[in-house]
Amino acid sequence: MMRLVKHGLMYGNLIEVTSPSMVARYNRALEHLTGKQTSLQEFHIDISGYSPEIGDELGDEHYLNPNGSNRQFILLTVEQKTAPLLNARFSTSRKILRRFIDDNEEQLFALSIRDSIVGELINSVYSLRSPRDLFDIRTIEIEADTVGGHAEAGEDLGDLIERFMKEPDGWWDDVLIAEMIELSKQTGDIIRTPLTLQNVRYEQRNFYTSHYGGLYVFRDVKDSAVIAPSDTDIVVDLPVNEVLTLEDRQSIAEFLYRNTLVEPIYEACGERAANILKQKLDFIVIDAAAGQGEDLSDVTRRDLRVLKRKYHQNLPPEYHALDRAVRTLGRGGGSGWPSVDNPAYFYLLRSRNHRDRDLVNMLLADLTKLDFRQLFICHKDAFYAHYATWSDTKKTYAANFLAEEYLVDKVGTRLELFGPEPGMEEDEVEDYGFGRNRGPWGAVPQDEDEDRAR
Repeated sequence: MMRLVKHGLMYGNLIEVTSPSMVARYNRALEHLTGKQTSLQEFHIDISGYSPEIGDELGDEHYLNPNGSNRQFILLTVEQKTAPLLNARFSTSRKILRRFIDDNEEQLFALSIRDSIVGELINSVYSLRSPRDLFDIRTIEIEADTVGGHAEAGEDLGDLIERFMKEPDGWWDDVLIAEMIELSKQTGDIIRTPLTLQNVRYEQRNFYTSHYGGLYVFRDVKDSAVIAPSDTDIVVDLPVNEVLTLEDRQSIAEFLYRNTLVEPIYEACGERAANILKQKLDFIVIDAAAGQGEDLSDVTRRDLRVLKRKYHQNLPPEYHALDRAVRTLGRGGGSGWPSVDNPAYFYLLRSRNHRDRDLVNMLLADLTKLDFRQLFICHKDAFYAHYATWSDTKKTYAANFLAEEYLVDKVGTRLELFGPEPGMEEDEVEDYGFGRNRGPWGAVPQDEDEDRAR
């Protein structure tokens, strides 16, 4: 795995914690949440404040998520919003945390100057006893405050100020004024710097969870389904239309098309489709050559052609079906589409542009594991698990390719492969009518012209 770490393909983009003051803040937060502390003086954290070094030190990679259901978090800086989420048990968790930080960035910045912020992604299920419990998770509410309770104190001060302004004798209420002064010592000027965090719930509709071997839960589509990695007695009697496994290729294909979740790459990408599919062919050739012990260092396009000829008879069925599809596309034809039972079938698909695009592409990556690039982009945990089983030559090739071809232009590569990001309007958020411009005393008044512009 060190190849991946050195190339920034594993534990990449984490936030470095090195200053003694930040380490001390982290320890206060860690003790507040878990009763533990770290002896490390330097470490890295993800968007939730989880540190792989501390996880190793404590012998517990889930020290911020002990029951695997309600993830706790530590925010030292709003810069954590750009970091990945490690050991995610739900595919929606990072997106929810990122949205929370974006929605409250000004307040979180002000709070983080005073102290570290601790919180939790709360749902109605505190521990999972069976897969059916997953269907009780409909919304995620985030509770957060500093270790010293600055946000709560800010809310209390706001209530006292409201009393002071409304009560006729407020100016002469010495006890009320004394309480306001005392709280203001803790909160600072909440009029200039509001400390109130939005009380927001984020909807969790369709998602992937690593629980129970890895389940894809599609409950908010026309025909609902759960897709499991393989047959298991525990994934039964669920409130969906059907329970499938990754081996049920025909049923998965029908499910994806019934719910209009996918589209053929050659229809979505036009002239670029042939190049995308040719790269998938290259990845399959690399896998076959690595299995034969070929040296894959510094492989050129010419080398790949030689390898294709050399191992043509040993290439798997998905290669030959994809090759026929590419040649058909080159002639401008529309035939040559493989049947569902052909292993190449799902290599020719991508998700449509909808709210669950990343989830569907994650499922397709699980169905097309020889495309290591899509597996890395869409399903990193599965990529790491498969990477550990590869030969050294394939590990070296994959690490070099991803570092040189993907990391240098992640946005451009994702745009080419999967299309534009779904719009923010796809995200369902409950804000209890407060909106994004809530001030310490309520909604901030809007100019009539601004209202019309909105």
